[in-house]
Amino acid sequence: MRTHLDCFPCFLKQTLIAVRLGTRDGSLQANVIKGVLDEIKATDMSQPPAYSTTFLHRKIRQLLGKDPFKEIKSEYNLIALGLYPELKKKVENSKDPLWTAARLAIAGNVIDFGIFTSVDIIGTIERALHNPLTVDAYAAFKDAADKSPEMLYLLDNAGEIVFDRLLIEVLTGMGKKVTAVVKGEPVLNDSTMEDAREIGLADVCEIVDNGSDGIGTILEFTSPEFNRIFENAGFVISKGQGNFETLWDTGHAGGKEIFFLLQSKCDVVSRELGVSQGSMLLMKA
Repeated sequence: MRTHLDCFPCFLKQTLIAVRLGTRDGSLQANVIKGVLDEIKATDMSQPPAYSTTFLHRKIRQLLGKDPFKEIKSEYNLIALGLYPELKKKVENSKDPLWTAARLAIAGNVIDFGIFTSVDIIGTIERALHNPLTVDAYAAFKDAADKSPEMLYLLDNAGEIVFDRLLIEVLTGMGKKVTAVVKGEPVLNDSTMEDAREIGLADVCEIVDNGSDGIGTILEFTSPEFNRIFENAGFVISKGQGNFETLWDTGHAGGKEIFFLLQSKCDVVSRELGVSQGSMLLMKA
């Protein structure tokens, strides 16, 4: 995927969301917005949007002197944990727990404060469980999960990680070895090792960090250790739009079965896929 002209307003919107979360000082907010303009000017249109926003958010954190998403990440981890017992029952009582957990994992992808300022979690859960997906490769996903003894799970956002835990618990219950991947450093509201521990995922599966603060999975920025893990993975579950942007149609899928579980949250990605904005997707690379 490549950056489009329509991405530029979103770059500024992301900056505005971050500065409002990071400080109430109007003067500092304005300085940060002005301070990221050079990063926006330097956008490489041949790269995915997530490539450029990686540099953008590094600059935002530098100018603010903090991670502006730290508090809201913890807040939504707690909100999602509050929903976990009821959602766990839904999975356990389902005729097909893998199907239900996969749908819930896609629902959880709505928790994205790089794009949204508020989210309807309950409504999104209902939509995921009762409406058809716009792209639904579940049959292929189930077949691959049944056949694969090991899988790599690329996590996306805090809060959402609780929904991922439900799917990972089903997979480990099927006897699968799951390695979950978090970011090496804070960026946006993406999950880090701290989030994985906070929601109890460390008790469910192995967790590794990718050594990077890149948005999505940018193998140019991730650590050699993670790159070896990724190269050797045969079955990959890729959560969220950032991972989609950086792994879809990039040539990195060679020899792998990669499944993308996400919601299409912006016009650019929606047009790229030929779907309406807000579509829920389970796609195979």
